[in-house]
Amino acid sequence: MSRRIAEGFSAPRTALTCAALLLVSACSKGGDTAAADARPASDGASRGQAGAAAAAGRPGGGGGGPGGRGGVVLAATDVATLTIGVIENAVAVSGNLRPIETIEVRSRLNGDILQVYVQEGERVRAGQVLARFEASQQESGRRSAEADREAARSQLQTATWAAEQSAALFKAGAIAEQENRASQQAVVAAQAAVAASDARLRTASAVAGDTRVLAPSSGIIDRRTVQPGERVSINAPLFTLVHNETLELAANVPSRSANLVRPGQLVRLSIDNRTIESRVARVSPTVDPVSRSVTVYVRVPNGTGAIKGNTFVSGRVVGNREANALLVPTSAIRQAPGTESAPFVWRIAGGALEKRNVTLGVVDDALGVAEVKEGLTAGDRVIVGNVGALGNGAKVTIAGGKS
Repeated sequence: MSRRIAEGFSAPRTALTCAALLLVSACSKGGDTAAADARPASDGASRGQAGAAAAAGRPGGGGGGPGGRGGVVLAATDVATLTIGVIENAVAVSGNLRPIETIEVRSRLNGDILQVYVQEGERVRAGQVLARFEASQQESGRRSAEADREAARSQLQTATWAAEQSAALFKAGAIAEQENRASQQAVVAAQAAVAASDARLRTASAVAGDTRVLAPSSGIIDRRTVQPGERVSINAPLFTLVHNETLELAANVPSRSANLVRPGQLVRLSIDNRTIESRVARVSPTVDPVSRSVTVYVRVPNGTGAIKGNTFVSGRVVGNREANALLVPTSAIRQAPGTESAPFVWRIAGGALEKRNVTLGVVDDALGVAEVKEGLTAGDRVIVGNVGALGNGAKVTIAGGKS
């Protein structure tokens, strides 16, 4: 009896013990699940930051939004150090170098080309014969005009002698005054005939002279558009002559920069991987209403002919030059959109970001640098380019470098 009672007590005790163990096990699992539920928030944030960093193409971290204090991981190329150097207030120019003068030699008459004496690329002097027309008709006209002039001169001599005789007879009372006046008028008519014959001879001589095509000035034959035996009409193009000793660049600069350019300013031009210096010859006084630009003319000496006409060049019209300027890349300079606020940069100081307003001087857009007058010092490190949202106090890590 007692044994059954003991066994009866033992069975419930075992059941209670098992129930307690099950309850403890359940509580333990519940605690583990709660701990596991707390961890993903942190792990998820880490994964979110890593994902943001990966999306930005940077190793590691993302960073807080503007004004935040999250970490920022940058590449070494995202950081520039300010240095002292030389900057020039320059205006960029570019275009083709054209000969200072291009002359198109045209035919002055209708006729057949008998001979052509020059080829493209030949240098000619002023007055040199370039080509010759068949000239028999023009020569005949010139000789006829010469004969007419001689006849007119002979008539003038006869009329003059007759007038002198008439004057003597009138003085002696041998002829009437009317006859004397008629002889004087005959002299005037003969003089007019001589003048007309001289004019006809000059015209005929000019036509005969036009049968020889002459170089109007010294230069180089650029084009020849006529061949021997070809019949050409009046005003037809025959040759193109260029003056290659001096070339000229006609470059358009924005109207906002026009006041920075003046005649006589130094110009540095890049031609075939070399740099030459020249000067501004003149500046157009008006702004083009379509392009809103001003034309600047630059003369380039080319006495040896080493530079060919229509060569493309680019360069800079140099204004004032600052020798000890604090230089910052223009890609580091930022400004709030749609505002008139001062430009600023993100400076790295003590491993954290600091927004610094700056006062700029000369800005060289062509070289991508600007002069800092106030706000920074030599050796300061600034962020360049677009690296995403930044904020004051954000911690900075430079991949492969120091913060």
